[in-house]
Amino acid sequence: MQIYWTKINKIIEETPEVKTYMLECPEGLTWEEGAHIHLALEGFNAGEKPNRSLIRHMSISTLPQSNSIGITTRIKEQCSEFKSTLRNHKIGDEVAVFKIHSNVPLKREDKNVYLLSSGVGLATFRPLVLDYFDRADNVNQIHSLNIDSSRDFLFPDVFESTPDKKFTAQFVDNRKDYYEEVKNLAADKDGLFYIVGSDEFLVQNIEVLREQGIKPEQIMLDKREGQLPEFLSFELSI
Repeated sequence: MQIYWTKINKIIEETPEVKTYMLECPEGLTWEEGAHIHLALEGFNAGEKPNRSLIRHMSISTLPQSNSIGITTRIKEQCSEFKSTLRNHKIGDEVAVFKIHSNVPLKREDKNVYLLSSGVGLATFRPLVLDYFDRADNVNQIHSLNIDSSRDFLFPDVFESTPDKKFTAQFVDNRKDYYEEVKNLAADKDGLFYIVGSDEFLVQNIEVLREQGIKPEQIMLDKREGQLPEFLSFELSI
């Protein structure tokens, strides 16, 4: 496993609680849209065993052609050791990155694509939307639905409805409205549904989609292939 030590080039305050750390891209490093990476802070490998409290699995919110690895994360006042340490990092500080993998690249199957996310989960979908804007081949249209009770919605420059590009961005601030909209979207029995969020959020979305007749193979999760049956083996009640 190759570990790349790289510098923070820029820190963007997206909202009062959400920051994007733009990391210098090590030479030769590339990835697919929807990828995640392991981000580690100084000291994580100082002992005999890695200090896992200084390592996190993070989505990359940029595309490779930006030549920068964007890491977008919510940092609340009360937070983990990892996030409190990251919060104190400044431009020029070094972090380590390793093990890139993509579970949710954009499928180009001449279907409608629905992106279902909670809060900062939009960071995973940002590169998919940018990739679609660059090349819309074999994608009918994309609809993004995000729930965020903070109302500080992320990436307004990207997640803005653009009819001429066949892209719709929808935000709601409560679960009741969100799941009603999921049911409405599931009226498209041939669509592809991508879900990003906590495990609980994934399970709730899958239950709603399956009850509306959406098949497991139409549901994309940011999970390793071996983990998918745990989520997608949802049994419909008779």
